[in-house]
Amino acid sequence: MADELKAEERWPELFAELDEVQRRAVLQSLASAWHEGWEPNREDVENLVDSALGRIDRDEYLRRAHDAARRRAAGQN
Repeated sequence: MADELKAEERWPELFAELDEVQRRAVLQSLASAWHEGWEPNREDVENLVDSALGRIDRDEYLRRAHDAARRRAAGQN
């Protein structure tokens, strides 16, 4: 696990459209999972941002997360 969570520094373009409340919510969600040992990747962060911006609903967010988990389990990216 990395010493610091730097999602916003790694992918600033994903955070560009978020207002301050949305930004904090996304960062808190990422930090919570990161402290449990999860390493964020761009796809996961993008999906969380899309959800925060209302671009996707909860069902679509879960579908994307499950698809990504299946790909990772199968050794695909």
